[in-house]
Amino acid sequence: MSATIYDVARVAGVSMATVSRVLNDTAVVKEETKKRVLDAIAQLSYRPNAVARGLASKKTKTIGVIVPDVSATYMAELVRGIEDVARMYQYHIILSNSDGQLTRETDLVGTMWEKQVDGLLFMTMELRQEHVDTFEQAQLPVVLCRTDDPEGRIPSVNIDNKQAAKDAVNFLMAKGSGKIAFVSGPEGVNALSDARKAGYIQAMQEAGLEPSYIMTPREEYATAIASIRSQLSVDRPQALIASNDELAVAALHASQDLQFRVPNDVMILAFDNTKITQLTRPHLTTISQPMYDYGAVAMRFLTKLLGDEQISTYTVILPHQIEERASTMK
Repeated sequence: MSATIYDVARVAGVSMATVSRVLNDTAVVKEETKKRVLDAIAQLSYRPNAVARGLASKKTKTIGVIVPDVSATYMAELVRGIEDVARMYQYHIILSNSDGQLTRETDLVGTMWEKQVDGLLFMTMELRQEHVDTFEQAQLPVVLCRTDDPEGRIPSVNIDNKQAAKDAVNFLMAKGSGKIAFVSGPEGVNALSDARKAGYIQAMQEAGLEPSYIMTPREEYATAIASIRSQLSVDRPQALIASNDELAVAALHASQDLQFRVPNDVMILAFDNTKITQLTRPHLTTISQPMYDYGAVAMRFLTKLLGDEQISTYTVILPHQIEERASTMK
């Protein structure tokens, strides 16, 4: 059987309270006594029960992280940001994949509550009232990562996606493009994509142009490339903005299938700046987002909530920029 705190106390010749003080560093213990306790822990291969310690301190030093798709190209860097800051503040993370399904997302919040996590970092394609109701029921500190709460009820970390899309349109117009297409997933499925499309529409209208060239294929590469190729074969724009990098790759390959030269015949601008933008030929110009900072800032935000530190704003907007590469360089 696994050694218990009682076994450690017996071997070290001290009380269980003394063992607890050494483990939790909650009081000064004589170096000689501390050494006996640590030697006993090593001898017995004792591992403290995190749940039991959490029941005593009402903290488990664990953070639940719920994401739509852990295999997404941007996720590794984002989770690394979470992990680095969590380790800095001596937290462990429990990572769960929701597949972007509302029922699974709300179920996972309940699972995290059962595991007695101290707080939750939550990412979803679109925040709904069901999410908010579940958070309130769980009574857990929550920070939204790469997700907006339009009503400002829940702390969040994101970029200004609408403004980023407007910047993309203005960037392409400055290069002489007036006929600009926008490729996004189906409306109402992904709030980030919808915000980017809204920015595209507004920028086109402000320039006195008709934002009528909008493609909405499913976001899977194989489906998107066929849909984009079909539309481009009928009407070719001067430039094309994709709401994420994978759709941009589909647009690039669809253009090349039709013998369009990129950027000479059509310029392509992507969104997210994941690694795949530099694995294509030509390399893709893209809206660069601070993926690592998404995770790091959201995790630090959560530690502030858990530590009752002063919070100046519930909405953190991170900077974005256009990373120009060969797909827009004529």
